[in-house]
Amino acid sequence: MKSLYGIAMGSLLLCMGAHAQQTGPEKFAIAIHGGAGTIEKSSMTPEKEAAYRAKLEEALNAGYRILEQGGASLDAVVAAVNVMEDSPLFNAGKGAVYTYDGTHELDASIMDGRNRDAGAVAGVKRVANPINLARMVMEDSPFVMLAGEGAESFAKSRGVPMVDNKMFDTEERREQLERAKKKLDEENQQDKDYRAAVGALPAPYRMGTVGAVALDKHGNLAAATSTGGMTAKRYGRIGDAPIIGAGTFADNTSCAVSATGHGEYFIRYNVAADICTRVAYQGKSVAAAADEVINQVLRPIGGTGGVIVLDAKGNIALTFNTKGMYRGSRAAGQKPEVAIFGD
Repeated sequence: MKSLYGIAMGSLLLCMGAHAQQTGPEKFAIAIHGGAGTIEKSSMTPEKEAAYRAKLEEALNAGYRILEQGGASLDAVVAAVNVMEDSPLFNAGKGAVYTYDGTHELDASIMDGRNRDAGAVAGVKRVANPINLARMVMEDSPFVMLAGEGAESFAKSRGVPMVDNKMFDTEERREQLERAKKKLDEENQQDKDYRAAVGALPAPYRMGTVGAVALDKHGNLAAATSTGGMTAKRYGRIGDAPIIGAGTFADNTSCAVSATGHGEYFIRYNVAADICTRVAYQGKSVAAAADEVINQVLRPIGGTGGVIVLDAKGNIALTFNTKGMYRGSRAAGQKPEVAIFGD
């Protein structure tokens, strides 16, 4: 906890809000994130930075094109998340981190702001795009969340092809696993507390998620989140990404949220729903509500991460308390904007 608190209270604590108040008959917008954490320009090559920016813009535009053509916000968030799930740059799908045992366990969730319909999957190992399966759970089952082998059985019953778990392997994530296991072993030798050992890991091992929120021309909001979880996670650990209200939330009467960060804190403080509750019942702007939850609720107790938030008026907030967050937004008639670092 001390390490997390130090990160959250450091001089580089940031809250960045991008606001877009739209006018005109066609009001639509999309925002995306690719994870938050210790992201410093000095530690990233120009080539890698360019690759991240290009992929963020690709994901952003994939969703924007759907909205521009009058498509649904649900289709837009899935399209954006699919781009990031298929890229080894992000901790979701192809670039998912490794568990302690050297495999990959993927989580995802989606929510429809029209009626609060939601779907989620957790701990799946053989589905290439977990966000697509989460949507199937929402639209083609009586359930909200399915996990592990059960989720994969459901997928097979709906014709989803199964892939080899090794499909998600990347060398960079393998190296992260080895460094993380070494750190965990060192911490466990000291205190035998796995939770404390995980908390002692640097932010890149604890965080990493992709997500999107969208508002379509019909006034409907949607949110989607997908992740490979935490590097070296054990015992079937599940974070906030598949938890409705924690990592994902959407309601047309308030806002849509996708979160990224140290999932245990986002679960305990019901972060995504809390932000929308402040918008709905306290009349807060999305920027103010996000700032309060990320910097006033989470920061003092060591919770690090960020959120993307969008309301039914097209206002956008991209808020985080880490050194950076892969992020982007685009409103009707505007050019795409992407960013990585805190400045």
